[in-house]
Amino acid sequence: MNILVLESYYGGSHKAFLAGLTTHLPYSFDLLTLPAHSWKWRMRLAAPYFADVLTGDPRYADKKYERIFCSSLVDVAALRGLLPKYLRDIPILTYFHENQFAYPVQLPDARDVHFGLTNLTTALASDRLAFNSQYNLDSFLAGCRDLLAKMPDMSLTGYEASIRAKATILYPGLDFSTIDSCWHDRQTGSLPVLVWNHRWEHDKNPELFFETLYALSEQGVSFGLIVLGESFKSRPKVFAQAQERLADRIVHFGYAEDYREYCRLLCQGDIVVSTANHEFYGMAVLEAVRSGCRPVVPDRLSYRELFAPAFRYEDAGFARQLRSALGAERLKQHEAHTLTGRFSWPELAGSYRQWFEEENA
Repeated sequence: MNILVLESYYGGSHKAFLAGLTTHLPYSFDLLTLPAHSWKWRMRLAAPYFADVLTGDPRYADKKYERIFCSSLVDVAALRGLLPKYLRDIPILTYFHENQFAYPVQLPDARDVHFGLTNLTTALASDRLAFNSQYNLDSFLAGCRDLLAKMPDMSLTGYEASIRAKATILYPGLDFSTIDSCWHDRQTGSLPVLVWNHRWEHDKNPELFFETLYALSEQGVSFGLIVLGESFKSRPKVFAQAQERLADRIVHFGYAEDYREYCRLLCQGDIVVSTANHEFYGMAVLEAVRSGCRPVVPDRLSYRELFAPAFRYEDAGFARQLRSALGAERLKQHEAHTLTGRFSWPELAGSYRQWFEEENA
């Protein structure tokens, strides 16, 4: 099968996902991509840009494609109308890494609803849809309902049933090989080590995490701390504060540029924590769990799909759950594999093949 991939935000988790997809599925992939920045411009104009490239480059016309595969940052409805004739009848399959109804904004009135509407028309114009979690699909449909309820003088009937009929949940596969190879690098210490490996942004709720650590520290609770994750020019002030207040507990603090070094640091941890207010999937936590870290995650968002209730907490019980985890053993390797195996590419590849090959796609 020849598949044309259109990815307007080729970086980070989107790039890693496509690397796994093209490695583990037995198809011929042609990738047409744009670098991972300026996402609003990508969402508005990637469709006409891709259509223009496909119209003007004869290399694409010479290859017979059976599927077009897009991420949800491509406006598929616009793409449908702009594609050259030789591509117009090819099924378009769209993967939702996120949706713009539930994607966090700093201020409620800062949300541009047109990006959510683009997601809606993309879903309606695609032949098949996959979402990276049930939470993603549910929050997307809830956003559609809330917005369309405000629509004046019109009604859009049957849209939700149409979307549900062609949607499936496909977790993004993970390649655990580097993490598995780092288990032997673990240096056993006397203190349990907490891991934070999320983006340094407010939607990950770092304030709750660090405020709880300050309290535990004042109570004389022993622990070490590894802080990873990507940071940006504008970052919550609590990170600089925490680096100073918890200095005597820090094993590592900052982004690990090298992926193997990142995996090695994960393997030094005992507990991985999420206090996120927003999470469409949870790749960072799964990576840490594969490394042997015991998960402590909120009882909401996508985490309900990933982990059993024993690993989840209600917000009011976070400190209690964290303190309990500090007294528990690190996961043994077979336990880590049991908790994460179903999210690996070898386990998920078959479901992706089925999705791509469905006759009604």
